[in-house]
Amino acid sequence: MNAEHENPSSAPPSPEETTPAPAGAPDGDKPYMRVIKSYVLRAGRTGPGQARAYQQHGPKYLLTYQPEPLDVETAFGRSAPLFMEIGFGMGGATAHIAQVRPDDNFICCEVHEPGVGSLLKLIGENGIENIRIFRHDAVEVLDHMLGEQSLDGVHIFFPDPWHKSRHHKRRLIQGPFVNRLARHIKPGGYLHLATDWEPYAEQMHAVLKAEPLLVNTAAEPGPHGCAPKPDYRPLTKFENRGIKLGHGVWDLIYQRV
Repeated sequence: MNAEHENPSSAPPSPEETTPAPAGAPDGDKPYMRVIKSYVLRAGRTGPGQARAYQQHGPKYLLTYQPEPLDVETAFGRSAPLFMEIGFGMGGATAHIAQVRPDDNFICCEVHEPGVGSLLKLIGENGIENIRIFRHDAVEVLDHMLGEQSLDGVHIFFPDPWHKSRHHKRRLIQGPFVNRLARHIKPGGYLHLATDWEPYAEQMHAVLKAEPLLVNTAAEPGPHGCAPKPDYRPLTKFENRGIKLGHGVWDLIYQRV
């Protein structure tokens, strides 16, 4: 990802890579295809404010990954529509959305420690109660802690575009991953993707169109099937700068059938 993107989490490893199966896995004596991951871990420094936020707010808002179903109502202390955000970067957009949609619950996955600390800091400063965070791979959270048709929607904003052609296989938005997401979304729920890199928007559109469980919500789709930006998604500082420079941003919103 380039420095302008807010979301430092990104794509799966190359699908052709293999590694020995871990002990205790089925057919543990055989090689297996490496599983999809929703991120590439980036280096970064956690500042003192973020470190304090971990100490002050982590016990309440951080969830621990464990390979068993999550009791969502207990985690949030209430029952409400459940949405997942994958790779929230420094958490600014996430905090905004949670505040303008207080009746929804948000499960947020990010492996970048400073980003998690930043969102915890925003939660504390703004008294946000409807966010819970996994500092863990979203794919494992989906597969082991959230059942199919358990989500009302999924947000993935500005994933790493992996500009070079030889790196396109590392992009997060690929057919198998989108199918996995679609199966976890309830009928009538949605998948909302956003990117500021047009070739990636074109790929996203192709992948989404090919997924039979999803249909485009845009009544009059724009370029690459894009929809108007929903009011709940704020403009990031990088997006604002890009718009002033004439760069495009593409929001793709597809509904689970």
